[in-house]
Amino acid sequence: MRTVGVEEELLLVDAESGRPRSVAARTLRYAAEIATPAESGGDSASVSSVEKRAETPQSDAADDVPGGSLEHELQQQQIETDTVPHTDMVALGEGVRAWRDHAITAARRAGARVIASGTSPLPVGSAIVGKPRYLQMVEHFGLTTTEQLTGACHVHVSVESDDEGVGVLDRIRGWLSVLLALSANSPFWQGEDTKYASFRSQALVRWPTAGPTEAFGTAEGYRSTVAAMIASGAILDEGMVYFDARLSHHYPTVEIRVADVCADAADTVLIAALCRGLVDTAAAEWRAGDEPSPVSVSMLRLMNWQAGRFGIEGDLIDPRTLKPRAAREIVAELVDHVRAALRENRDEALVDEQIELIFDRGNGAMRQRATLEKTGQLSDVVADLAAVTAGLEG
Repeated sequence: MRTVGVEEELLLVDAESGRPRSVAARTLRYAAEIATPAESGGDSASVSSVEKRAETPQSDAADDVPGGSLEHELQQQQIETDTVPHTDMVALGEGVRAWRDHAITAARRAGARVIASGTSPLPVGSAIVGKPRYLQMVEHFGLTTTEQLTGACHVHVSVESDDEGVGVLDRIRGWLSVLLALSANSPFWQGEDTKYASFRSQALVRWPTAGPTEAFGTAEGYRSTVAAMIASGAILDEGMVYFDARLSHHYPTVEIRVADVCADAADTVLIAALCRGLVDTAAAEWRAGDEPSPVSVSMLRLMNWQAGRFGIEGDLIDPRTLKPRAAREIVAELVDHVRAALRENRDEALVDEQIELIFDRGNGAMRQRATLEKTGQLSDVVADLAAVTAGLEG
């Protein structure tokens, strides 16, 4: 059974006003004084038994162990959690919650709260972490870097080889927009309603490598594309390959990066289970010699835009017919596509129940807007996000 690990980008906000606070360094310092979460059921052996990928010299990530960390992100108003790999989704959910709790405890000592939101509901300024690479990014990319304060959920699913990984990447492209729609949790930007369910997905496309990709065909095709991007000078290093899904440049995993960070940890687990189902299904298709869908990058961009704009409240674009259909129908089609893998992984009931719950109560973007409609205050949206992030409300 494939292992799954999750990275979550979380915002640090003032405990009173709800505005983002530049206290990442203090939060991480306090976190170092607190016992590190001991995730039950972690299965790091299945990842570490395969030689991890070569680390790029510019990388800021710590690679001593596969997952299990709390780290800096680009801005001082943000931190990132990283679970160890798990085969069991219940254990993965416990790991996600444990690392959130760890971050919340440390942030509280720094006078802040933690929210899982794709963007800050309230206005925020730039506070770049003073690492040389980040400062180089500011110089090279300008406003794209200084305005970059978004929260994503990155799901790592183990693969046996780069060849299998690229076979997977080529065959999951059409379904990634559905994950974005389910996870959409960023309707506000600089204090304004953007009309998007996921404005994070719009902010990201300013980066030159962000978004969907063509089919690579082989691992060599993938590596050649990445090498050409770096050689062009338009990006700094491999860590800036921001594809919706990519080969991890640290571990033998496919890293699916399209989702917003979810306020409710149960939604995070749903996205993780669907990602593993997609990887299992695509790997089986690759082994059988089934050709990937020929859908163009132009259409994939349209599919992402539609998902980011409407989430699950409107139509999505069917990855097979390229025609609009109700979001609920497309989500059901995704689940049917991966159902055999879900059943094999014992994730079927979890996925079915959580999808019903999302369509019953809405995704993160719908909850944020409902809170604003009820109270009229974006600070209340932030307070509600903090409660849900902490598992105090569902």
